[in-house]
Amino acid sequence: MDLVTVWFALVVLCWVLFFTLEGFDFGVGVLTPFVGRDEHERGAALKTIGPFWDGNEVWLVAAIGVTYAAFPAWYAALLSGTYLPMVGVLLLLAGRGVALEFRAKHSDPVWRRRCEVVLALCSAGVVALWGALLSVFVRGLALGADGEVVAQPGLASGLARTVAPLLTPEAAFGAVAALVLSLLLGAAFLALRTTGPVRVRAHRVAAGAAAAVVGLGAVVAVVGLTGAGAVSTGLVALGALVAGAAVVVALAVRLGREGSAFTVASLLVAGVVVAVLLANGDVVLPSTLDPALSLTREGAAATPAALRLITAFGVVAVPGVVVYQVWSYWVFRRRVTSERVATA
Repeated sequence: MDLVTVWFALVVLCWVLFFTLEGFDFGVGVLTPFVGRDEHERGAALKTIGPFWDGNEVWLVAAIGVTYAAFPAWYAALLSGTYLPMVGVLLLLAGRGVALEFRAKHSDPVWRRRCEVVLALCSAGVVALWGALLSVFVRGLALGADGEVVAQPGLASGLARTVAPLLTPEAAFGAVAALVLSLLLGAAFLALRTTGPVRVRAHRVAAGAAAAVVGLGAVVAVVGLTGAGAVSTGLVALGALVAGAAVVVALAVRLGREGSAFTVASLLVAGVVVAVLLANGDVVLPSTLDPALSLTREGAAATPAALRLITAFGVVAVPGVVVYQVWSYWVFRRRVTSERVATA
């Protein structure tokens, strides 16, 4: 296996870990104001992600960093072509982090409630933006012959053209799908990691989100049935798998098998991310102007010498991060009690 393939696989792995691990973080953030009826219950919900959320964000840094180092042309086109939405993602992530950290700095119930609202809004915004941005990986950008994004007619400025790729039906569907999947993953995680009333409500949310995911899978399958060729066949298969996995999650939750429900939900999110990143085969970023101008893995990759150099660092850094995260999840594996404990 050549280094280009190895590093592309690592890019895919980083994105999968980010969207899966941060997916339940975002889902819990959105759900906290709804699954908790009082400050104690909402605090219990947030405690489930307290030890993990900042560590999970490392995979976003890793995904962007690996893309920059191993596929600089892909990095340059993707980030320059979606500059303003990417800035929006960073600002929302900052707002989410501030809300999580500052909530515990003041005991005033109003202050904490405001932090929870900010957390929910920022989490939902990040998920929706990322869902829309993932559509760009599939649909592509207006790449010219030099690999740079070409300004489209009617757009007055460079900043305006970085928003245009998100103003499509595919981007809107991606935003909705990402939000629903995040809610499913977050609800499954809360059901697994809590006891008492929060766990009960998380069960209900997981069932509702699973039903919504089944609907999204049906939409994808119907879109596939209206077309022809390998792409349409792939969409039908993807839609059927998504709907089937959501049904399994709903049944597992109903039977009280929260571990199985969360595992299947995680595999569902991971599978969707892999499908998005592999949708165009060797093409990492299609050109909407001319397919011949699309960026391929080989065309976007760094030089062989650069790939060999970063490989020497990668074989040390990546396993270390994985081991640390596995250890942290093992240490904080116990459920969080959401019911109030009677005192003597």
